[in-house]
Amino acid sequence: QVQLVESGGGLVQAGGSLRLSCAASGRTFSINRMGWFRQAPGKEREFVASTVWSGVSTNYADSVKGRFTISRDNAKNTVYLQMNNLKPEDTAVYYCASRTVGSTEYNDWGQGTQVTVSS
Repeated sequence: QVQLVESGGGLVQAGGSLRLSCAASGRTFSINRMGWFRQAPGKEREFVASTVWSGVSTNYADSVKGRFTISRDNAKNTVYLQMNNLKPEDTAVYYCASRTVGSTEYNDWGQGTQVTVSS
């Protein structure tokens, strides 16, 4: 099992920036991919971005392309989500998740961090 702890959320004005961090511990050697997801009040959880644990492949939701960047520091077992030009519709609880080798679903999830963007 992998333990994930997010940090970096907060309140920011529209057009501002935040950087979220997700620190992984436990069976990190089993991680194949890390992802960020978000859930706004009254809405389903949605995919935001993902990156392979080794390599350069990344994916983004259309709604955040060009504004958000996912990156990682393997030495620190940490994944980041740099969020620029934030919009009020980005307001949500943001979760990071890990997917292990051989799995088609994300296995472990963090507790989430709140991001609120004011207009």
